[in-house]
Amino acid sequence: MFIYDSVQKKKVPFIPLKEKNVKIYVCGPTVYDDAHLGHARSAIAFDLLRRVFVSLGYDVTFVKNFTDIDDKIINKMKESGKSLEEITSFYIERYKNEMHALHVNDADIEPKATETVTEIISFIDTMLNRNVAYATSDGIYFDTSKDTKYLSLSHRMIEEDASQSRVEQKEEKKDQKDFALWKFSKANEPSYPAPFGVGRPGWHIECSAMIEKHLASSGDFQIDIHAGGADLLFPHHENEAAQTRCKSDQELAKYWMHNGFVTISGEKMSKSLGNSFFLKDALAIYSGEVLRFYLLATHYRANFNFAEEDLLNTKKRLDKLYRLKKRVFETTPSEVSMSFKEAMLESLSDDLNISKALASLDEMISSANEMLDINPKDKALKATTHANLQWIESLLGIGLYNPYMYFQIGVSEAEKAEIEALIEQRTVAKKAKDFAKADEIRTLLETKAIQLMDTANGTQWEKGN
Repeated sequence: MFIYDSVQKKKVPFIPLKEKNVKIYVCGPTVYDDAHLGHARSAIAFDLLRRVFVSLGYDVTFVKNFTDIDDKIINKMKESGKSLEEITSFYIERYKNEMHALHVNDADIEPKATETVTEIISFIDTMLNRNVAYATSDGIYFDTSKDTKYLSLSHRMIEEDASQSRVEQKEEKKDQKDFALWKFSKANEPSYPAPFGVGRPGWHIECSAMIEKHLASSGDFQIDIHAGGADLLFPHHENEAAQTRCKSDQELAKYWMHNGFVTISGEKMSKSLGNSFFLKDALAIYSGEVLRFYLLATHYRANFNFAEEDLLNTKKRLDKLYRLKKRVFETTPSEVSMSFKEAMLESLSDDLNISKALASLDEMISSANEMLDINPKDKALKATTHANLQWIESLLGIGLYNPYMYFQIGVSEAEKAEIEALIEQRTVAKKAKDFAKADEIRTLLETKAIQLMDTANGTQWEKGN
């Protein structure tokens, strides 16, 4: 397995801390609003990483957190009049439901910041005792001057870094690069008692404490892989790495992986630009599996430009998989083709080379169709092909639907009932040899973009693009 390490800025062989085991931590969402395409991109990218490791025979421990206390959440509380728990539980549930629609598997552990406060306080207390943190009138700050490797993760220059708008400017800070570990309480804001003052955690400290609590190994590195969006490299991941180094005398992660940005019409997705594409809106129009395949089909490190035309072309590619699945669906699967499996895993073991992997998938689909055209009753080929498609379900998270149901996605239950009633009328007409009536019903359904297929198992139908 080779992965691209963001710190070394090159592809490197993955060598686990423990043989055939891998510990992965992915930064999850701050739950104050609906998930957008950027959240979906990151979730799908590292869901694929996890699936590949599992397929390669690794024992994977996968952790993704929820930041459920933050300035944005507090602002939402003030705007809505709702409690922190009401807001965060609502958006966590919605996020998980939307991830399930994208066939993103739940993490093995899904910690919340509010459930890690005890560990966060202990973490900060240790840093104060080690003199790598200090108090001001509004909170506890990490002293970046105490970390000789600060900025080694993001490779920023000190002069460049000091002027960054994402670094909170405070007069009392020893250095403007220093960042808040703990914010002292303000009126009507959530707070927790701590030996150094009542307050709440800063953003960066949460992930370090969660990793130490749920994943940390002894030795030079706490975990194998830390992953997240490219926008988190600085300051979030830089600061996580720094505070863990100074608190625990360990590097936080052996490898760092980051997925690229999402753009819409060529602009970086941003609420300030007014082009944030909420996932709930996309899922109202497209099936989750189509969205997954669309987001999956671009290499995770590349920036992704959302364009509806590209999405529709991707759906046509997925349709081909389901048309093949239709041809073999009634066959009992046998064993996956080893040559196909090896080709797929070889591609994905090269830093998740999805383009090469999907080329192998397209080739398998094309070859199977060609051979079935020659010999439609080849039971061995059908059994192997069915096994290949089932394995793709677990590896890529696509092809999970009944193939007949897939081509009916987007049709309401009321419309389905109407279509089924018309098909029944057509069946009755055909039995009565009223072929004019049967043809009339077929034509009527075609005007609604409904295509009929008369098969040995009865009349099947699907919704046209």
